[in-house]
Amino acid sequence: MKNRIIKNTAKVILISTLLLVESCATVPLIGRSQLSLVPESSMLELSLTNYNDFIKANKISTNKDQTATIKRVGAKMSAAVEKYLSENGFADRVADFKWEFNLVQSDELNAWCMPGGKVVFYTGIMPITKNDAGVAVVMGHEIGHAVARHGNERMSQQLVQQYGAQIGGAAVTELFKTNPEKAGSIFQTAYGLGTQYGIMLPYSRQQEYEGDKLGLIFMAIAGYNPNEAIGFWERMAANSTAKTPEFLSTHPLEQNRIDAIKAFLPEAMKYYTGK
Repeated sequence: MKNRIIKNTAKVILISTLLLVESCATVPLIGRSQLSLVPESSMLELSLTNYNDFIKANKISTNKDQTATIKRVGAKMSAAVEKYLSENGFADRVADFKWEFNLVQSDELNAWCMPGGKVVFYTGIMPITKNDAGVAVVMGHEIGHAVARHGNERMSQQLVQQYGAQIGGAAVTELFKTNPEKAGSIFQTAYGLGTQYGIMLPYSRQQEYEGDKLGLIFMAIAGYNPNEAIGFWERMAANSTAKTPEFLSTHPLEQNRIDAIKAFLPEAMKYYTGK
């Protein structure tokens, strides 16, 4: 009996491991393998639903100058992203993107990009961005999350945590089909739209650093100097009202982030042809 239990346990572990291996993807540029259980079609559907709900529930900014800035930078950044990914064999990452750039009225220092290219800035962060290049720093970082499919990775991690490593792509599809509310809840947690400290935090520090690296390259290709990222994060640090310990934060401490950006700048500057 004991040997049978051991064999069955080993079989379950083997099957689980194979399922997880088969569900791995690779982060563009970074090269890191990541868990990806949720079909991209489901991610896009969830994104569009949550994005439309958000836009309906929030006030679009009437500041014409700031809105024009977001849309102007957005046009350049989206073109740069598509160019970079196409030239590096990752064009499929944005093949179904329908880019939209909106500015909503809120004092919160925040911005995000959902799968499908739905980008939202909050008016509260605009004074910190200061100029087009500052907006490009934030926008590049948030688009980097979407291109790297960090949301899918976070959702996949939550699914494994809740249902076990044996859950596969077919089971995920069936779960989302029969329980759309559950799917929506997991999506909102993964994107930080729900409780701040839920089952999982929106993005790990590793994913934040990856978003920074991708964002620096995207902004460089778009014609914005990646060195502007240092000034932006210094301004963010100066405007921090509380110093949350890094292990409790979804973002790296500003100085740690600035140090990592400085280390990556020589690589990012290879893509910058501006003055």
